[in-house]
Amino acid sequence: MTKFANGKGQRQNSDRIGNSLSRFDLINVKARAVRRGVWFRVLSRVERACIDLVVKVVGRVRSSRLQEMLASILNKLEDAMQNPLQHLMRTEAKSLASKLSQTAQKWGNESAIGWAKNSGFIRFLAISCLNAVS
Repeated sequence: MTKFANGKGQRQNSDRIGNSLSRFDLINVKARAVRRGVWFRVLSRVERACIDLVVKVVGRVRSSRLQEMLASILNKLEDAMQNPLQHLMRTEAKSLASKLSQTAQKWGNESAIGWAKNSGFIRFLAISCLNAVS
């Protein structure tokens, strides 16, 4: 499922007509969240009820206010369903790789230029961080 941009309810890749959420989008996200065990753990009763109500009543969401509200809920679900390693790679390991690359370059290591963009190095740092926490 795609990430919703800036909490405004518009999908980054617009494969639906009018960039609005449809009943099927919500049903698919709910099914994935229930399968992964985050539906009840992450969302409050009110948030779950909002999504269930929209699925039952609306075919396609046209209200911008409702789209914003649903987008924040869906972003919350998407974050909870994301792989922890990928999340750590994208957030902390990438910046750590950049800092290590800059430090190594200052020390005279010319091959350290590519470290900040090397996905293998970033994955190594993320796994090291996960192992250090455990």
